[in-house]
Amino acid sequence: MVVSTAEFKKGLKIQFDGQPYSIVDFQHVKPGKGGAFVRTKLKHMKQGRVIDNTFRAGEKVELVDFEDKHMQFMYRDDRYHFMDTETYEQISLSEGEVGDARDYLKENVEVDVLYIDGAPAGVEVPNFVELTISHTDPGVRGDTAQGGTKPATLETGVVVQVPLFLNEGDVVKVDTRTGDYLGRVSVAG
Repeated sequence: MVVSTAEFKKGLKIQFDGQPYSIVDFQHVKPGKGGAFVRTKLKHMKQGRVIDNTFRAGEKVELVDFEDKHMQFMYRDDRYHFMDTETYEQISLSEGEVGDARDYLKENVEVDVLYIDGAPAGVEVPNFVELTISHTDPGVRGDTAQGGTKPATLETGVVVQVPLFLNEGDVVKVDTRTGDYLGRVSVAG
């Protein structure tokens, strides 16, 4: 299937130079003289790198033939293991195939595994996850008036900045797109 640059939107998956890309950002530009064009940021769907490209207005691009399968993350050894929630079929992916999603994967979390041409190509985690703080320095009593932050290591190994009053064992909500702390879900104990 083919789309025009007028139909571009964030998240659209297109073929560019024979490779699958997802549109991260785009801007229609109409200069004073010359033809209009569309400036885009494209993220490679398998390798994760981001490139800039300019398309002429009205240019046609092909859509990527992809499929999202809803799966459950089971466990990790030297690979990441997932199970299809409908067929109970299991697959394993390498660290490179999982990409940045590995920072937010904990057992039994539901994810979407992206298939391109029938082969798994990437993992999309939910926008928000709840994770337990496994290590952080203790907060000092009365040290929260200025709204300072400290690094905290979560159960998956990712480090995020959290307010000073949080302690080990607290469960926090994190935005997986930015890695930002959003709030405390429950207190330890």
